[in-house]
Amino acid sequence: MTKVLVTGAGGFIGSHLAAHQLACGNHVVALDMNLKRVEHLAEPDRFELIEGDIGDVRAQQRALEGVDVVHHLAAAHLGVSVAEAEFERVNVAAVRSLIGTAIDAGVKRFVHCSSVGVFGRIDDPPADEGSPCNPDIAYERSKLAGEKVVIEAVTMGFPAVIIRPVWVYGPGDARTEKLFRTIGKGHFVVAGRGDALRHCVYIRDMVDAFELAALAGGAVGRVIIVGDDEAITVRALVDQFARTCGAAVPRSVPFALLSTAAVLAEAAFKPFGKEPPISRRTLKFFTGNTAFDTARARQLLGFRAAYDVASGLAETWEVISSDEPWRLPLPGPQVG
Repeated sequence: MTKVLVTGAGGFIGSHLAAHQLACGNHVVALDMNLKRVEHLAEPDRFELIEGDIGDVRAQQRALEGVDVVHHLAAAHLGVSVAEAEFERVNVAAVRSLIGTAIDAGVKRFVHCSSVGVFGRIDDPPADEGSPCNPDIAYERSKLAGEKVVIEAVTMGFPAVIIRPVWVYGPGDARTEKLFRTIGKGHFVVAGRGDALRHCVYIRDMVDAFELAALAGGAVGRVIIVGDDEAITVRALVDQFARTCGAAVPRSVPFALLSTAAVLAEAAFKPFGKEPPISRRTLKFFTGNTAFDTARARQLLGFRAAYDVASGLAETWEVISSDEPWRLPLPGPQVG
């Protein structure tokens, strides 16, 4: 039985990954500030819950005891109220200290979750792992800096892999559920023509990619983008949401109008430290091309997405439209 640590196990991707690792028959340690998403999965002697800050070395030492594989997903995420110093503390400094603790613990594989946000604006899609990185916001800059910490450790012999997921969607993801909700109620509009490209990957495929990254010998020391077979336009993505939940296709609104509304909303909500309903950051959904060549994931990991957007959204809608409140299903029979 492999002992696996999942940091950020209280989040969307991390919670699904922890459940997947349990289903694979592994002993799982879950570390996060809040583990309510996974506490119902608790299993004596096979699933440990440790609530703590990823930057706390004592929490790291406790979580890493006897661990073979680390999936590091804990991070400070995008948010208008998150200070730049917090991105630096969690996404850079904590990565450095966690790697040091992992080396001391004798970890055999370290899978670091980064983000395709490190590329910043992509002018000539599709991008690949060799494309230049020009992040333009604090979160993206901190994720790129965190990658550099991992790469530095790799040059010293540390067995790490860096994964850059595209947009991950599925049950339990607040953004996916919000899109279904607002489109279903007819409250969603498309900014401009909606011809920007969006690359997606369904959560079931994403956790499979993490498992492959923990096993593939040729992946060590490499940066790997993970996504489904191809990107689609924002217009096509939004229309697929509408078809899936039986809603009317959202109308388009001039981008300039929504851009002005975003500036005003940011100014109004900033004194209260709250996320505005629309912001310049959220409008990047309609303008930034996020299309990638995923050949390296196929070559080094043997990864191929089992779901396209239509099938992934259909499964997601089936789950979240149920009358029962959603929570992660209990793991099925153990594998291996």
